[in-house]
Amino acid sequence: MEQLMAMLGGGKKGAMIAEDKALPGRQQAMKVTNKHYVLGNPIQEPFPDNLETCVFATGCFWGTEKMFWRVPGVYSTSVGYCAGYTQNPTYEEVCSGQTGHTEAVQVAWDPTVISFADLLSMHWTCHDPTQGMRQGNDAGTQYRSGIYCSTKAQLELAKKSAEVYGAALKAAGATRDITSEINGPGDNCVYYFAEDYHQQYLAKPGARPYCSAQPTGVPVPEEFLKENGAKLSAGYWKKYGPRPGCTIQVSNEPVPVEEALNA
Repeated sequence: MEQLMAMLGGGKKGAMIAEDKALPGRQQAMKVTNKHYVLGNPIQEPFPDNLETCVFATGCFWGTEKMFWRVPGVYSTSVGYCAGYTQNPTYEEVCSGQTGHTEAVQVAWDPTVISFADLLSMHWTCHDPTQGMRQGNDAGTQYRSGIYCSTKAQLELAKKSAEVYGAALKAAGATRDITSEINGPGDNCVYYFAEDYHQQYLAKPGARPYCSAQPTGVPVPEEFLKENGAKLSAGYWKKYGPRPGCTIQVSNEPVPVEEALNA
């Protein structure tokens, strides 16, 4: 019953489990279909050498993944579990709060088309990063917000973006601080694939149209984005940016590059 409650967002999961108390896991990796259901590209590494990768967590990974795969320049996305202790965990184990993982999305993108600053803007605006161990109706350590960087340069910019966005939230009247984890290479950033049925879930026939993300409506300051090589304008975010319920009310197809850059 406790595990069932955990899976439904209940249970006592407000605090991270200690590493020595976490479930042991297993050696065998999760088997997934190595083809993105929408984009058609591989979801497993190795990716083409010109691409970059980063892992983002903004609550339930179904909606998070859809928001990122729609961004022009994104080559592939997948859902999985990050920043925990259990090796190759299952969904049920993660939901129990006994692995330390958060639901996350690995994004691979072409930096000549889209910048890391643009993806950071998506991260900060597609949920409320001040809610701690929850997002909307989803409660538990597996719904905490985070950015898990693959390079030191990403880590530096992610930290800077958190400072800038935190100030923007306070200027807009927010009373809580950002609680997102920001980890760098080697700093508990191991990413494990989630079960195959979770991959690109919201695009698949019969999917339950669910998303509990609670965007604040506060944009990332345009000055910060321009200073850090963002390719998407304020017009893009106004037209295509996150809003409550948006992941279940918009097309599964990515925004065309030309439309995005001309917005």
